[in-house]
Amino acid sequence: MIFQSTNIPFLNKALDAYSLRQQVIADNIANVTTIGYKSKHVSFEEQLDTALGKKSLPVIRTHYNHIPYGCPAPDDGGAKIVEDDADNYISGVNNVDFDHQMSELAKNQIRFKFSTKMVQDIFSGLQKSIKGTL
Repeated sequence: MIFQSTNIPFLNKALDAYSLRQQVIADNIANVTTIGYKSKHVSFEEQLDTALGKKSLPVIRTHYNHIPYGCPAPDDGGAKIVEDDADNYISGVNNVDFDHQMSELAKNQIRFKFSTKMVQDIFSGLQKSIKGTL
């Protein structure tokens, strides 16, 4: 219950999405010379924005056991693999742009490191609270 009151469920989803994105980018890079291969990408931020955008009215919880209104469940905003439908063959044999994939890989690594740092900070704060050194 204590972890549900933190950002850990959402950070868990983010880390899962970044791990999946790493795999998809690696697949794209591995298939850069495969004839007819269509690159893929992971749609996560868009899914999360949609889930977070569900809030419509400001609601105040009057009791901690009440279900929060407008706050997405950790199951919302999951990552999805999307196949790019562009038919322009950038490499001559498929639509994989190697330079774009490498830049996406770098951005994904930064996002992953940032998310792990946030999880680490949450656990560090909880540990300090438990020890009474906060």
